[in-house]
Amino acid sequence: MQVQFTAAEIAVLAEAKSSRGATTAVIRGLAALADAGPGDLSFLGNAKYKPEVARTRASVVLLPADYVGEPAPDQLYLLVAHPSVALARICARIERDLWPRPAPGIHPSAVVASTARVAPSATVGPLCVIEAGAAIGERAHVQAQVFVGREAVVGDDSWLMPGVVLAAECVLGRRVRLQPGVVIGSDGFGYEFVQGRHEKVPQVGHVEIGDDVEIGANSTLDRARFSRTSVGEGTKIDNLVQIAHNVRIGRHCLICAQVGISGSATLEDYVVMGGQAGSAGHLTIGKGAKAGGRAGIVSDVPAGAFVNGNPAMPYMLERRIAVLSQRLPELFKRVDAIADHLGFAKKSSS
Repeated sequence: MQVQFTAAEIAVLAEAKSSRGATTAVIRGLAALADAGPGDLSFLGNAKYKPEVARTRASVVLLPADYVGEPAPDQLYLLVAHPSVALARICARIERDLWPRPAPGIHPSAVVASTARVAPSATVGPLCVIEAGAAIGERAHVQAQVFVGREAVVGDDSWLMPGVVLAAECVLGRRVRLQPGVVIGSDGFGYEFVQGRHEKVPQVGHVEIGDDVEIGANSTLDRARFSRTSVGEGTKIDNLVQIAHNVRIGRHCLICAQVGISGSATLEDYVVMGGQAGSAGHLTIGKGAKAGGRAGIVSDVPAGAFVNGNPAMPYMLERRIAVLSQRLPELFKRVDAIADHLGFAKKSSS
C-alpha cells in the first residue's frame, strides 16, 4: 500500500473535532497501535487497547473525543466522534486512490448480447458475458469474468468483482457491492421423493437485492421456487454465507461468515446473526434480534431478543446453563457418594 497524506489532510478526512500536539511527518501507512512507527496513522477503536496509546510510535492517532492524555513530541492526537468510522473514511479515500475505476467501456474480450443494455458510463471488464436483455446501470463496474444472465439487472454504481455470477432475471439495486465468487440466483435446493427417487422441483423465481447491499466472497443466494428471494436495503452479508430459496431478509441486517438460512425463513430489519449461526426454514426472526455465533435457531425469535446456543435460547439462560454444565462431573460424584452412603448402590447390585 502506497499512500501519502499530510497531518492536515488526515484531520479533514477524519472530521476531527479537536487536536493535541503536532507532527511534520508525512503519513505513508496504517498500523495497529502496538505496531505503528513514525509515518504511520493508528487509532483507538477498542477500549481494550487504551494502554497502548501512550506507548505507540504512530505519528497520528485517532482517539475518542473524551480521551485524556498528551501526545509525545512530533506526534498528533486527533479527537473524533468515532475513531473506527473516521478511519473508515480515510480508508475510503485510500481505496479510491489505489483502485480507481477504469474508463467506461466494454473490453474487447467481453461477450455482450445485442439486446443487452450497457450504460455509456459503465465498465465491462475482460471475459465477461452479458446475456440477452440484461441491463448494466450507470457507472456500474463489472470486473473480469463476471456472468450476467438473461434479463438480469445491475443497478447504478454497483460493483461486481471477478468471478461473480448474476443469474437470469435477478435484480441488483444501486450501489450493490459483490465480492469475488458471489453467486446470485443459483437453484434453490428443492426435491420431492417420488417412487423411491428424489425428483427435482424447478426453481422458477428470482432474487432481488436492495440498494447499498454488500455480499462477501463465495456467498450464495438461491433463486426462489416461485416469487422471489430478497435482501433489503443496506444489509451486509459476510463471506461463505448460504441463503436458501424464498428467504426474505430485511433492511440493515448483518449476516456474519458461514451463516446458513434455510428456505422461506424471514429476517426482519436490523437482525444480526453471528458466525456459523443457522436458521431452520419457515420461521421469523424479529426486528432487531441477535443470534450469537453457532446459534441453532429452530423456532421464531421475538423482536429484540438475543439468543445463543443450539438449540437457540435466551442468551442469559444459555450462559447459565453453560456454566452449570461445567459442574456436572462434580455433581455426579456427589450424587454417587450420597448413593453409596445411603446404600443405594448396594441395593441396585443385589
